[in-house]
Amino acid sequence: MNKTDPASLRASRKRKKKGKVRQLLEYGVAASLLPLVRVTPIRIIHRMSDLLGNLLFLLIPARRKLAIENLNYALGTERTEGEIKRIALKSCQSFFLTCFEIIKFQDFFRRKDAREALRSLSKELEILLQKARKIHEESGGCIFVSPHLGNWEYLPHVSSVLGIPLVVVARPFSNAYLERLVYSTRVDSGQVILPKKNVLFMLQKTLRQGKSIGLLPDQSTHQGISVNFFGRKASTTPGPALLSIMYKRPIVVVACCRKENSTDFEGVVSDPIWPGSYESEKREIFRLTEAMNKKMEDIIRQYPEQYFWIHDRWKIRRNRMELLQ
Repeated sequence: MNKTDPASLRASRKRKKKGKVRQLLEYGVAASLLPLVRVTPIRIIHRMSDLLGNLLFLLIPARRKLAIENLNYALGTERTEGEIKRIALKSCQSFFLTCFEIIKFQDFFRRKDAREALRSLSKELEILLQKARKIHEESGGCIFVSPHLGNWEYLPHVSSVLGIPLVVVARPFSNAYLERLVYSTRVDSGQVILPKKNVLFMLQKTLRQGKSIGLLPDQSTHQGISVNFFGRKASTTPGPALLSIMYKRPIVVVACCRKENSTDFEGVVSDPIWPGSYESEKREIFRLTEAMNKKMEDIIRQYPEQYFWIHDRWKIRRNRMELLQ
């Protein structure tokens, strides 16, 4: 008999209980905020994010505790208790800043001169992401993965500006109205968005067509395998590794992070992680997945304040993951 994670059942029930009135209220709040955020100066946006992040940290103790616990697991031997708390607070602020930045720069990426404007916004980011385009062209399409770090939503927009054909896999929203609002802005930028559920066939088709894939593989999942992440086993999707093996395409870890004390950005593009020859496909999947996690970990260590520590990354899973070990 298949067993279902109780936490998953509770989350599913909560989603089902979200009625149409609540969904419309959430949509109304979000839709009314869009024009306001767009006309607000970016430095004010930073202050608003700091304020909301402080409120999240102070008023939602469960998330504060989770962020501190995650940081202690990941960086506890390298950072003092005070530094851990400061990073946890900054992470909450970064989360809101990412949300506001997505709204603030939507019109920016729709501009006809977006490529030149991108260069003026951050020349270093544009130059570095040319490396990503080169890898895409030489490999005939690759598997770009990014942790929830900095502004991960910028990357598909930038790839569109640079001419990298990219198909992005996105987690469905529990609010259908809010989902249409968010996805419409993504599609306007030229991105192709696929829902996360039952997506493997479309991703295979994408790679056969010579396009690249964009994934956020750093969240706990029921369909994951157990590999190291910051020295501790974490449930991680094997999807990038499976696609890499099937189509002989590299996995490339990318990130778009904020410069310290600045409104500018800088990018990180890892060297490609290529599948190799193997006797055991299962071991090769684990090798590729752990190599992917290690490169994400290395980038997160450079910008710990910008990572999404309030997610339960090391949630215990007792299902298919254990069978694959």
